[in-house]
Amino acid sequence: MTYENCPIFDTHAHLGFPKIEARLEEVLSNAKEAGITRIITIGTDRESSEKAVSMAARYEEVFAVIGWHPCDVMEASDDVREELRHLASQPKVVAIGETGLDYHHLPSKREEGTAEDDRRLIEKQALIFRQHLEVAAEIGLNVVIHQRSAFDDTMEILKPFSDRVRGVFHCFVDCPERMQQVLAIGSLVSFTGIVTFKNATEVKETMLATPLDSLMVETDSPFLAPVPKRGKPCEPAYVRHTAEFVADARGITVEELSRSTCATAKSFFKGLL
Repeated sequence: MTYENCPIFDTHAHLGFPKIEARLEEVLSNAKEAGITRIITIGTDRESSEKAVSMAARYEEVFAVIGWHPCDVMEASDDVREELRHLASQPKVVAIGETGLDYHHLPSKREEGTAEDDRRLIEKQALIFRQHLEVAAEIGLNVVIHQRSAFDDTMEILKPFSDRVRGVFHCFVDCPERMQQVLAIGSLVSFTGIVTFKNATEVKETMLATPLDSLMVETDSPFLAPVPKRGKPCEPAYVRHTAEFVADARGITVEELSRSTCATAKSFFKGLL
């Protein structure tokens, strides 16, 4: 089967994670066969961001996003802005991230963690998130946002930058009302394979309520493989299944979804060709 008339972009993958990198050539070949013509690989710290830049340089279809994931900020310095500027200056870097807040994985939820550990992590996440936004505003890139169990605080930090920076809330699983709040400040939402899961009722409701020109699709590879691949390590080729599900649920063709999501991605990710 050929997909010349309906290419799909995987707007959020982690090609540098071991399960993907170990078979990268095969993964990229599978994506090509599935009509996935652009893959955006996402950094979560300095090392993975450098790897994303390197992969983007090696492969025409790969582009990079660089930054520190909120769960990785304790290993970052207290000021990552100069590192962000350097990484963002590299060819084919199309956004900054993933950055944001994550209160789901706090230290106190593990046996060895304390409330003081939580406080330090939350403060560091907010500090590093603001630095990502500052650099993004300075150099004219948008941001890829990770938020989990921290929606209100994430929005509070993002809003002062919303006249200069747009965000995409990746792997969006919140209610339609929160989606509307995101769109109201000029940002976007992106859906993973979760939307195909049988019990993901609210995610489906939100996806159906989102204007077609305000959403993108992604894999978050190697996580969250969509039905019918659920339970397997996810890879960019599988975003085709998510796209087909979204198109069918919305009563449109995959070609229509392709045109809209690809145009949205090219508008959001600066330099995505």
